[in-house]
Amino acid sequence: MNKIKYTTALLLGGLLSFSSCTDNFADFNSTDGAYTEELQKYDNQTNLVPFATIQKGIIYQTGVDGTDWQYQVIQNLVADMFCGYFHDMNGSFNANNSTYNLNNGWTSAMWVYTYGYVMPSIADAEALNTEKEWPLYHAITKILKVATLHRVSDYYGPILYDGFGTADQKPQSQEEVYKRFFEDLETAVNILKDYKGGVSFESADFMMPEGKRTPAQWLKFANSLRLRLAMRVSNVAPELAEKQAKAALDAANGGVLETANETVGEYGIRNPLGGVAGWSEVYMNASLESFLKGYNDPRLKSYFNPAQDGRDKDGNINREVAGVKQLSSIEDEYKGVRQGTGVADNRYSTHSQTTVTTASKIIVMSAAEVWFLRAEAALRYNTGDDVENCYKQGVTVSFAQWDANGVSDYLESDDRPAAYVDVFDAKFNADAPSTITPKWDNTADKEEKLERIITQKWLALYPEGCEAWAEQRRTGYPRLIKVAVNNSGNTISTDDMIRRVFFNQDYKTDNKTLYDALVSKLGGADNGGTRLWWDTGRNNF
Repeated sequence: MNKIKYTTALLLGGLLSFSSCTDNFADFNSTDGAYTEELQKYDNQTNLVPFATIQKGIIYQTGVDGTDWQYQVIQNLVADMFCGYFHDMNGSFNANNSTYNLNNGWTSAMWVYTYGYVMPSIADAEALNTEKEWPLYHAITKILKVATLHRVSDYYGPILYDGFGTADQKPQSQEEVYKRFFEDLETAVNILKDYKGGVSFESADFMMPEGKRTPAQWLKFANSLRLRLAMRVSNVAPELAEKQAKAALDAANGGVLETANETVGEYGIRNPLGGVAGWSEVYMNASLESFLKGYNDPRLKSYFNPAQDGRDKDGNINREVAGVKQLSSIEDEYKGVRQGTGVADNRYSTHSQTTVTTASKIIVMSAAEVWFLRAEAALRYNTGDDVENCYKQGVTVSFAQWDANGVSDYLESDDRPAAYVDVFDAKFNADAPSTITPKWDNTADKEEKLERIITQKWLALYPEGCEAWAEQRRTGYPRLIKVAVNNSGNTISTDDMIRRVFFNQDYKTDNKTLYDALVSKLGGADNGGTRLWWDTGRNNF
């Protein structure tokens, strides 16, 4: 066991130039940090040990030196903001990613921590859990590997996938790795749908809800993930997308997630988004305010806390924050922060903060998302599903997931997104980015139907910013409020918005061979304006 770990760590350090990230790997890559080799042999613990780190590493909260700040730089200051969900009120952050002046330490964090901490565990699980000897664990390894690595590819494009930590490892293009994702998911599905029992994964499983920690539930997750990725490539590889979508929805393959109590998450684990929120650094994004308030969406109160006017030291309202006068009262309203204002003060500190706490469930994939995927698949292909029914099921399941009332009225609503009003400076005001309504319209063309599906899917994906950002880039929906100030040096278009984040710029000198190989697979300049393989800039019907 340790031979596998330390060999992997050594190869990783030599290849990727961050061996310090794996120095304590043997300590944190164990179920409880105290197993000896002998103890790990009982109840298949040797085989199960790597899964703790892998499951925690999908939405990152693993490692030996804390979790919350790592999540902040990996996701909250990147995808969570770019997708239109959140913004940090801290003025010291506004000169960086917010205005497209990308911070290398933040944009490289997804790569550094995934390959420094999570991939060694995936490599261990692959080495330990062969298909012949351990089919159940082999299948789950495949699913977890795809669930983890597609997020990395959706940030950068080309990644390291096959042969990790070996002399044969080399970067693969996004097209290549997506095809490998489908192959690995197909392998997992074929194993799980025919699995007759023998060993259990339940003792190591904290991603499925209580009572559903079964091979059948992992099969549903595999199919749902397959459907997610099928839709991701629908604009660039329509035949592949249709084949994979229909396979995912084939009842003979075991089904997909359907009900609110089937949420795949990370149960019983500290939620790092809640940790960052505890620092008063997770605020509503102006784009999300536009849709939630414009729609009078009942989920607003589940997602965010009301804003408060500025107060003096005695608690009296004075409507002045960070020395800047408010133009209007915001007490008990819900107010977001526009991306890209570039202001250096903390004037938005009284705006609406997320309700997510460290005790909140970490959501990896919900049934609501799957219903919207089914709606889009039915819109594009002859899947046998009814588009309108799937759309309405997606909204209904999302409301149930968040204990929100009034779904029937909401689905009949003609409300539209609202304009954004900055309460400090009118130059940051923005018109409503869209006119789309919650009410379904069967007479609309496919493009409008897609906008309606993806807009509601975006609202239901909250607070999972990585998936929301990927889908917004793929489809162009929902339409978001654009950055007020663009400091990208003309590498990112304000109108097109950011398309990806760049590779670790330290590799240009520290590991030029790797950097050059990655860029050669990208098909464009290594900046935030280059589109990924699946990001064609149009929706092909």
